[in-house]
Amino acid sequence: MKINSIHHIAVIAGNYEESKRFYTEVLGFEILNEVYRAERDSYKLDLAVNGKYQIELFSFPEYRERASFPEAKGLRHLAFAVDNVAEWIEFLRSKNVDVQDVRIDEHTGKRFTFFYDPNGQPLELYEEI
Repeated sequence: MKINSIHHIAVIAGNYEESKRFYTEVLGFEILNEVYRAERDSYKLDLAVNGKYQIELFSFPEYRERASFPEAKGLRHLAFAVDNVAEWIEFLRSKNVDVQDVRIDEHTGKRFTFFYDPNGQPLELYEEI
């Protein structure tokens, strides 16, 4: 038995429309499918990340806030690989996203940064090169 890969990552939105705009217009993810599930009063938006990965964005009328930032039990953060962290920081700031300055991974020497999506989900950009 083996696990082949990660299929998707699910995020619950507080403000669905704001989150949809953030993930599509700011981060540039492609919409694959969007459905409204009347029985749950919930939207489900499937987003492609560079054609390899998928994020599912959900709206639920009765969601709970994260317990703490970012040290809540469970998923700590979601990291995206990029070519140039500094360019992304500049871009995100131009979109009024509060993003940290460049940090250096003490073990790999790679550059990275953290920011939050509109729901308070911690996100990381990690430089591959």
